[in-house]
Amino acid sequence: MTYAKGRVFNDADSHIMELPDFLSAHADPALRDRMPSIGFGSGGKTAEGRISRYKLEGAAKDEKIARLLELGDSLIAGPKGYEALGAFDGGERKKALDLLGFAKQLVFSTFSAGVVFDERLEPDIAYGAARAHNRAVADFCGDDKRLLGVAAIPLDNPKRAMEELEFALALGLGGVWVPHRPAGGRSPGHDDLDPFWARLAEAGVPFLLHVGGHKLQIPKDWMNTGRPIPTDWLGGGENIRAKDMTSLHHMPETFISTMVLDGVLERHPGLRGGAIELGAAWVPSMIRRLDQIADIWKKSEPELRKLTRKPSEQITDQIRFTPYPFEDVGAMIRESNDRLYLFSSDYPHTEGGRNPLGRFEASLGEMSETTRERFYTRNFMDLYPQSAA
Repeated sequence: MTYAKGRVFNDADSHIMELPDFLSAHADPALRDRMPSIGFGSGGKTAEGRISRYKLEGAAKDEKIARLLELGDSLIAGPKGYEALGAFDGGERKKALDLLGFAKQLVFSTFSAGVVFDERLEPDIAYGAARAHNRAVADFCGDDKRLLGVAAIPLDNPKRAMEELEFALALGLGGVWVPHRPAGGRSPGHDDLDPFWARLAEAGVPFLLHVGGHKLQIPKDWMNTGRPIPTDWLGGGENIRAKDMTSLHHMPETFISTMVLDGVLERHPGLRGGAIELGAAWVPSMIRRLDQIADIWKKSEPELRKLTRKPSEQITDQIRFTPYPFEDVGAMIRESNDRLYLFSSDYPHTEGGRNPLGRFEASLGEMSETTRERFYTRNFMDLYPQSAA
């Protein structure tokens, strides 16, 4: 018996819990010794001081796998982080997926994209880290067609970004994670980046924004109350606190809005994208506001007069969003439409909870079977218009 049953479930968010050599072991030999260390601080007590403890061998590893497999369809409610089945071992992940029952699963890194997207790195190191990251993700996913590995590619150097995109496509990776910030002094809608979006559209592979693709925390001044600053929810100091959560969607919203207003989605109707683990309660207001902005500012901005579809139509056709389990998906759908939202488990992260399907089902309430089918299955497939996903 599997956790997910009764229909096809596609999971738009899962993770690798990287070991410290995730990048260095997959880097080009000439750059191996120059690979920056992966920072595990944002994992708090989930990662700090515990990583090597779970890299077991021989009988100890077999015992651990057997114990986790005994959980059966309760696996998702079992150990999280580095303790989870398939946390950092691709062969184990396949066993985990057998029990979870998801037909497809996007696979993101957890900590190493913070290296790849670091604006302070010189290009050789940043793109060398991207190359290592993308090899490592492809290696984890192997030849299991259920696992769609997600490449990480910074956009700061358009020529290098194109080279890495071709490499990622050759690896067969199923998505491209880009940072949700300006690209080396450029808008993501800059002419220099148009070949990048065109190539993704041609390949039928989506670009993806994800939490961790830019700064997690608001400026420290906002935290200064004259009283002790609380730890983050993982017990450390580099992850998200309540005040950070209020603004986490601002940069992704700006990125997507810019892609619309700069005409990227208009020029490349085959391009697909997703905003993953960034919540979705902000989406209905964003699309309403973009329709208003495009209508008013087209009087003074010629580029907006070229749009043949309203922003809300472009986003509905081309962009998808994953709600958090605690958000009310039914309310979002009533305020917008049921083509925008995707199911995700966030396995094996703690944030996904121990029963995400139960929480999403509760918030979908009396929604129709068609709407449920879109949320759990079809909207994910829309990210891959040239295939059956």
